[in-house]
Amino acid sequence: MYRVLLLNDDYTPMEFVVLVLERFFNKGREEATRIMLHVHHHGVGECGIFTYEVAETKVTQVMDFARKNQHPLQCVMEKK
Repeated sequence: MYRVLLLNDDYTPMEFVVLVLERFFNKGREEATRIMLHVHHHGVGECGIFTYEVAETKVTQVMDFARKNQHPLQCVMEKK
């Protein structure tokens, strides 16, 4: 299993991070906001735990979406 993580940066708007969590990780507004604030304050936050293939797909989707919207948001995966 693999953890999918969002990394904090000084440029991506908080609202965009919440949108990413809602759209790609099926989080409700409240949980997405909680995770976004965790990322903001601690530098990294977990979006979920998935099989390798699902984690890889989610990282790619998030990174592509961020680039298309001109945000430097980073999403990575690590073995649990």
